Amino acid sequence: MRDRLRFAAFGGGLVVLLGAALGIGALVGDPGGQTRVLDTAQYRSTGLSDSESGYALADLSAPTSPNRAGPLRFRITGPDGAPVTRFAVRHEKPLHLVVARTDTAEYRHAHPTMAADGTWSVDWTWAAPGTYRVFADFAPGDGSDDLVLSGTVTVAGDVTARPLPSVAETASVDGYQVRLQGDSDDLRFTVTRDGRPVTDLEPYLGAYAHLVGLHSPSLAYLHAHPQGEVGRTNPGPEVSFHAEPPMPGAYRLYFEFAHGGSVHTAEFTREFVPVSQPDHSGGHHR
Repeated sequence: MRDRLRFAAFGGGLVVLLGAALGIGALVGDPGGQTRVLDTAQYRSTGLSDSESGYALADLSAPTSPNRAGPLRFRITGPDGAPVTRFAVRHEKPLHLVVARTDTAEYRHAHPTMAADGTWSVDWTWAAPGTYRVFADFAPGDGSDDLVLSGTVTVAGDVTARPLPSVAETASVDGYQVRLQGDSDDLRFTVTRDGRPVTDLEPYLGAYAHLVGLHSPSLAYLHAHPQGEVGRTNPGPEVSFHAEPPMPGAYRLYFEFAHGGSVHTAEFTREFVPVSQPDHSGGHHR
């Protein structure tokens, strides 16, 4: 998948830079876990629509009760209305499926399989009730641009919404500690275990780490991958990215890495705050 948000400088820092290629501004650092977005006039697609550029997410179905196994299914239809059956491979998969509840909890990243008729499916069980957004991240095989389409599934039951966790520099997952740091132009994820740096991260989908971000409360979507090559870039302990958030505000970030034969996801909250471009006209304000 050509990254919806380009993450650069693998092994350095996660730089969230809005609009270098678009000419619409940049990001500058701010204390307290905030990153300011310059010039909010333009943003990328949020991924919150079920159709774009003639393509549509269709026939979405899934179990509607928690703790009950069943298939999650959907199709992608093209401009002619027919199911799409040709997809370009992006980071070792023709389609990436990302699912989260509307409070950013219950995050999952999966890879369904496609039948000959264009129906995608994956075995699925919901752990908790609520309304979930299902993102399909893919590139049609006809050379069209990468797309992110989404729909919702409601899972029955009483829902206890989770408040968005506070901004924090560290997260623990499966015995690993991940530290997120940043300054005016980068954010760095550093992975340790038992106080020792992890220097042998394993390849996962063609990279040493991935990052998904969901805006709160809209769930506007970003998914990006580090720049660098497996086998040439240092496999830890630091991983860095370059990204373009689809809109300003608070995001829940999901940092995915592989080690010890398993994929682990460390979660962070990060704030992207819009600010105005400086006035270089030399005039006076009244």
